[in-house]
Amino acid sequence: MQPHSLAAFYEACAPAPESAAGVLPPPELGPGRGHFNVFPLADIPVGPPMAFTRRAYHKITLCRGRSQVEYADQPPHVGANTLFLVTPRVPYRWLPLTDSPAGYCCLFDDAFLLPARTGVVLSELPIFRPGAYPVWEVPEADCAALEAIFRKMAQELPSGYAYKHDLLRTYLWELIHLVQKLQPAPARLAAHSAAERVAAQFTELLEQQFPRPSPQPPLRLRTATDYADQLAVHVNHLNRVLKETTGRTTTALISGRLLQEARLLLRQTTWSISEIADSLGFADVAHFCTFFKRHAAQTPGDFRRLAGLGS
Repeated sequence: MQPHSLAAFYEACAPAPESAAGVLPPPELGPGRGHFNVFPLADIPVGPPMAFTRRAYHKITLCRGRSQVEYADQPPHVGANTLFLVTPRVPYRWLPLTDSPAGYCCLFDDAFLLPARTGVVLSELPIFRPGAYPVWEVPEADCAALEAIFRKMAQELPSGYAYKHDLLRTYLWELIHLVQKLQPAPARLAAHSAAERVAAQFTELLEQQFPRPSPQPPLRLRTATDYADQLAVHVNHLNRVLKETTGRTTTALISGRLLQEARLLLRQTTWSISEIADSLGFADVAHFCTFFKRHAAQTPGDFRRLAGLGS
């Protein structure tokens, strides 16, 4: 369950003696300035398929050429001009389906993008909000606009300009805002009304409980009443608000998120089914197995075996 670290990324992507391809750590930006790097996808050396896991950093990737993106527990996305974003919250895997994928990728952490003085929270941005599915196809004309920003960042990164970290951050914000403009309209979130604000607060509260780092302690908030109490609203009001804004009840949203995390834990960890049940706040393993089978149409053990992880 430990996220794939930056050090592990550079170790896996280091240039080999027999190949010019490879990704090196960036020039030092200075103490407290965080981490940032940008590189063409062609620099990533060919190797074993990447692991389906969480990363300890943020990533924005534009892949030109057929590839497959597996994100959380969603069906794989296969496309030709694919734009996708990665956060430390959600596991993913990218599989190029061509020998020479083109495009760019940038890595960064909170310390680089959000200096303490800004007061901005990354999860407040639409494309980074909990529950988002930031993988989509980009028209050819928009690919060119995205690549232009990536190229500016790649040209500036090795420069000796004294304020290059500020300029790189400006380019990164330009990229983020362009990505938000390109995000498909149905996926955009707005929180202008009181009902939408409550719904956004509920979603943030729900997502704050994940990912689960260990079987103990169990989830702090488990029922619709728990969330209503935390938000200082009546449970009926919360249910009505969520039904209006999402089309689903409070209990259905909680159950859906529990099922998503259960699938990830069954697939990604060696925890026993009993430990997973405890971590997700179920009274006992039988209750968890009944819940999982009702929503996933198979038992947790069957799901794990089909995922190739044994019992």
